Amino acid sequence: MKRAALGLLANRISPPNLSIMQDEGWSVGRLRTEVLSGLTVALALVPEAVAFAFVAGVHPLVGLYAAFLVGLITAVIGGRPGMISGATGALAVVMVALVAEHGVEYLFATVVLMGILQVIAGALHWGKFIRLVPHSVMLGFVNGLAIVIFLAQLTQFKDPDTIVNTGHGAGGGAWLAGPQLVTMLALVGLTMLIIWGTPKLTKVIPAPLAGIGIVAVLVIVFGIDVPRVGDMASIEGGLPAFHVPLVPLNLETLQIILPYAVILAAIGLIESLLTLNLVGEITGKRGGASQECIAQGASNIVTGFFGGMGGCAMIGQSMINVKSGGRTRIAGIAAALFLLLFIVVASPLIEQIPLAALVGVMFMVVIGTFAWNSFKIMTKVPRTDAFVIVLVTAVTVAEDLAIAVVVGVIVSALAYAWNNARRIHAITRESETEAGAKVYEIEGPLFFGSTEGFVELFDVAGDPDKVIVDFARSRVVDQSALQAIEAVAGKYEAVGKALILRHLTRDCHQLLTNAGHLVVDSDDDPEYGVAVDYSVKTGILGGH
Repeated sequence: MKRAALGLLANRISPPNLSIMQDEGWSVGRLRTEVLSGLTVALALVPEAVAFAFVAGVHPLVGLYAAFLVGLITAVIGGRPGMISGATGALAVVMVALVAEHGVEYLFATVVLMGILQVIAGALHWGKFIRLVPHSVMLGFVNGLAIVIFLAQLTQFKDPDTIVNTGHGAGGGAWLAGPQLVTMLALVGLTMLIIWGTPKLTKVIPAPLAGIGIVAVLVIVFGIDVPRVGDMASIEGGLPAFHVPLVPLNLETLQIILPYAVILAAIGLIESLLTLNLVGEITGKRGGASQECIAQGASNIVTGFFGGMGGCAMIGQSMINVKSGGRTRIAGIAAALFLLLFIVVASPLIEQIPLAALVGVMFMVVIGTFAWNSFKIMTKVPRTDAFVIVLVTAVTVAEDLAIAVVVGVIVSALAYAWNNARRIHAITRESETEAGAKVYEIEGPLFFGSTEGFVELFDVAGDPDKVIVDFARSRVVDQSALQAIEAVAGKYEAVGKALILRHLTRDCHQLLTNAGHLVVDSDDDPEYGVAVDYSVKTGILGGH
């Protein structure tokens, strides 16, 4: 008995798959693809991390360190190889108020607490609840994020010298105009054309890397006057240093950071788990949701102690990685290490890369990420699902991902409840075993949404002295259902008639027994080998 219990426990806590190559197999070609994919991702991470640091109102290195640390740790122990994590805009927009009011040290403390909450969520296997997100919400999430990524790139069409950090995020900025705007658009278009055409010529080099490389060489060699990475901010720095957040360790500090930590943890996990599902669909491989939660939490704990702003999975960079051929942990590890190399050694070179090339890459990500088939799908699926797709897309753009997903799930759940509430009905007949008794064969689930319809099924005044309610094709689901059964039984009891329940399923029987409704005889058959009738006790839930 003890050995069996230990075996069951061992199965529940089986070690995660942390192999570097997973099931891809070692080869020179695979290794080259993974490393080049990581380099492409690292180049695209630089302006994103700097931009999100501006949004949060912190120094660019705070964003870059977060991209490095979060990206490295999640690549090593995450639940889905191929995913890329780092500093994200979804988290930055929440952080800006905290930084503006209390300072960056409180941000670091919040990131540590955020990570702890995420680790707890992973240990409790809460990641499995992501399966409750309907496919219509997933489509809205993908479309919304594609639009958000597109809108985020428009900032690169502003003159970097006119964009200021106000302490509440980056703001202002004059749009490029004249020849400079035309040149910028031409280079973006050239980058997209190279990315589109490269796979038709060769697959040795990832198409996004080819686009960045060719356009960067053209700009540097011919001295073309367009904004470059260095115009946003200098990315030069050293290795991240261990740093305990300088905040008082008291209840007041906890009251300040806990609300932000809860929100950030929720947003981070929702975005990470939805990205995990999306990458899994593209690669055809499953990922460990709970393992990803723990990896995200561990990375944020470490990041908070090394001066980073925290992060989560990045759908844009994940798409770049997957489309470039990245399938293993090597790509994510390489991306993080390349990013650190850029900060410590190669900042002068990376700062010369034109923003137009990186914008072109992200525009191709937008085109590849947006679910264009959703327009066709919306004409074929139920109207509720079509509405949810549009709703989640709009809320993602207008608010943030977490709110959009919660709204989408709630609307989908309410629609499901409404549809099921309309299904309940009854077939009435005379009893074949009880002379003079009337049988109501209930069809459809009995729950909070269908209780009113259930009560209206019965003709208390016109029914005989004995009424049998047959639940063979129904289920008693919740407290509202119990209340409805008691209400119906009370009506029959008030006019001297008896109400009997028959064919309760095992879980319905347990629910009613726990509530104290069933009158259970000593010869009750626990295996339901025969049909057992139950009288109903009233006055338990009514209280009046």
